[in-house]
Amino acid sequence: MDSPTRNALVYSTIVAMGGFLFGLDAALISGTIDYISEEFSLSPERLGAAVSAPLLGVLIALPFAGWICNRFGRKKAILLIAALYLISAVSSALAPNYWSLVAARFLGGLAFSSIALASMYIGEIAPPKLRGKLVSMTQINIVIGLSGAYFVNYLINHWATSGASWTLDLGLADHTWRWMLGSEIPFAIAWFFLLLVIPESPAWFIYQHRDEDAKRTLRKLMPNDAIDAHVAEVRESIHKSTEDHSITAQLREILGKPMRLTFIIAMAIAIAQQSSGINAVLFYAQTIFKQLGIGSNAAFQQAIWVGLTSIVFTVLGLLLVDRLGRRPLIIWGMIWIIASLGLCSYAFHQARYVVDEATVAAMAAEEPNEANSDLASRAVSTDAERLGPLVGIEYESDVAFKQAIRDALGKDGAAKREGRLLDASIKINAKMVLLGILSFIAAFHFSVGPVMWVLFSEIFPVSVRGIAIPFFTIITSLTSWLISFIFPRQLESWGMSAVFLFYAATVFAGLMVLFFTLKETKNMSIEEIQDALQSRASA
Repeated sequence: MDSPTRNALVYSTIVAMGGFLFGLDAALISGTIDYISEEFSLSPERLGAAVSAPLLGVLIALPFAGWICNRFGRKKAILLIAALYLISAVSSALAPNYWSLVAARFLGGLAFSSIALASMYIGEIAPPKLRGKLVSMTQINIVIGLSGAYFVNYLINHWATSGASWTLDLGLADHTWRWMLGSEIPFAIAWFFLLLVIPESPAWFIYQHRDEDAKRTLRKLMPNDAIDAHVAEVRESIHKSTEDHSITAQLREILGKPMRLTFIIAMAIAIAQQSSGINAVLFYAQTIFKQLGIGSNAAFQQAIWVGLTSIVFTVLGLLLVDRLGRRPLIIWGMIWIIASLGLCSYAFHQARYVVDEATVAAMAAEEPNEANSDLASRAVSTDAERLGPLVGIEYESDVAFKQAIRDALGKDGAAKREGRLLDASIKINAKMVLLGILSFIAAFHFSVGPVMWVLFSEIFPVSVRGIAIPFFTIITSLTSWLISFIFPRQLESWGMSAVFLFYAATVFAGLMVLFFTLKETKNMSIEEIQDALQSRASA
């Protein structure tokens, strides 16, 4: 490996660590859901707001991220993002109340723009033949962060429930969710200091008419005899686009007729990627697995399989994105996603729920842990009596079963007993659900997960990339926020079968659009891609 290629790999790896922080920050919340729901007495809407707060934050940050990276440079913008991750992690771990937690997670969402800026930076420094692999490294780091979060959550939950004396000294049992969210802090510190090593993007220097600075950076990234030609090519691309570099002018260009096909492709994949429900599955992994009746500890263990599957298939996608091409991975990957979601929907549709006498008898015999044992005993006995009429009745959906529990025990009683009753009463092919979910995770991370960011780094001209990538990341983030926010309510009102079917239908709609519009871009320079897309749009 020559020195320029090695430098490009090192710089790309450091910047792509923003994906690791993103994955870690996004998935750590999945292990805290039961803890924060109990501590703050959260309704489905308030839980959805807490989980999705970062996705709302990124909607606010992305328009400013585009302006900041164009005004001050890619490197300074990414350094600011690293600082935000650190502040958010500390604030989340120390949050004294619900709204403080939401605000801290919202602040972390401002840093979620790291994904868009990382793709932009890597796309601008990577050799054309390696661009797909290097840009996809961001997605690799995302799934490593996700997997790391599930593993950290499992360890902390295991230690917190072990009863070991050292865990009591550290307060793990009393502050489990705080330790989970605080585990991000050392990683945020490490990324901030590593970012000090990277150079500014040469494309940004050219954009700012600082050609000598650009050439100084390019000497680290390509042979000396290719530098002048590269600078001229980027300069020509900027001039061919527009002389006006204002945000309004760039948005006008993105929405203009020459870029119409580019706009349709970017919009379709931005919406389809997140309407697949990927973040609902990742953020609420433990919640979904608990629907299978496998218990809390097993749910934490199964979530680790989600993370490991993400890593394996993202690596495969990374290895094949430049060999197979962008279009085959996206089209066939979306078909795979639809089939996987359909399998999950079918499995939950076949599930049945029956409360048996043994479950009610075990509840009636419980020994209370509360200080007022007489009052607690009466409450347990009353709940067991109220469940008596439900014994032996078969419910055909999780929605009907949960409603029956709420009718019998009331809202507060159901909140305390629902999880245990679901564990004991569900009859479902859990292996089929696990297969469907892992297949969905594999399909997503093999295809639209990493390849969307590859496309975003390729299909926009340099002159509008600073606005275009954040703009379409806003679209995908808005979709992600909506999906994540409404998931708890959808789970209560629709049930798991209908939720998975809804995700499959939205991916199918995106597939229809991309099947007729998406053009292959592998092994093409950014400038060649622009010419091909604009010519096709004109035709």
